[in-house]
Amino acid sequence: MKKLITSIFVISFFALNAQTGMLMGKTDIAEGSAFSNRIRSENSGGTLTYNDIIGSPYLNKMFVDAKIAENYEKVYVRYNSYADQVEFERDGKTLVLPKESKFSRIEILSPKQTLVLLETNDEFSGYFFEVVTGSKYTLYKKLKTKFVDAVPANSSYTSDKPANFKLLDPIYYIKTNNGFIKKPRNQKDVIAQLPEMKDSLAGFFKSNKIKFDREEDLIKLVKFLNQ
Repeated sequence: MKKLITSIFVISFFALNAQTGMLMGKTDIAEGSAFSNRIRSENSGGTLTYNDIIGSPYLNKMFVDAKIAENYEKVYVRYNSYADQVEFERDGKTLVLPKESKFSRIEILSPKQTLVLLETNDEFSGYFFEVVTGSKYTLYKKLKTKFVDAVPANSSYTSDKPANFKLLDPIYYIKTNNGFIKKPRNQKDVIAQLPEMKDSLAGFFKSNKIKFDREEDLIKLVKFLNQ
């Protein structure tokens, strides 16, 4: 009987510790930097808030559930394509997620999307949307929003043009084992970066009329590269 009680105690102890470990396994999100929605407007002689500007820097203004890193609690986030930052809510405040390696992969749960923090050694370094993954090649998409300042009327016959946000055409990068194929514009751009696949790519391009500004065509290309 004594041995039975001891065994029950040992089992209970380990079960409690395992349960505690599960509860402690998820880490609260780190402190983020302060969020600001103010933009300097030279033509209006002051600053504007996002609400003063036509359009939006967000693909989705709503905060959505996301996994920000391994062993971290899920949080509600949104991506700001003007400031290239991931914002999250905490205690009723909007904060900016630190651009750190542990937060380099943001998995948005609905609609399902993945943001990846990439160092591309150019002006586009930052967050990219992951479009296609593979063992050797991955297709990424950069979305940028431009702030267009207000334009005052230059005569009584014209009207003021309000400030606005303009979503630019997407920019695509293909990640290889040796770096990136940046903004491929034609077949030559790709073949020049992958000379060892010159013959197979020539055959692929001959059979497939690829338009390099069409995402579905670039998806087809990257899937072929990963075969």
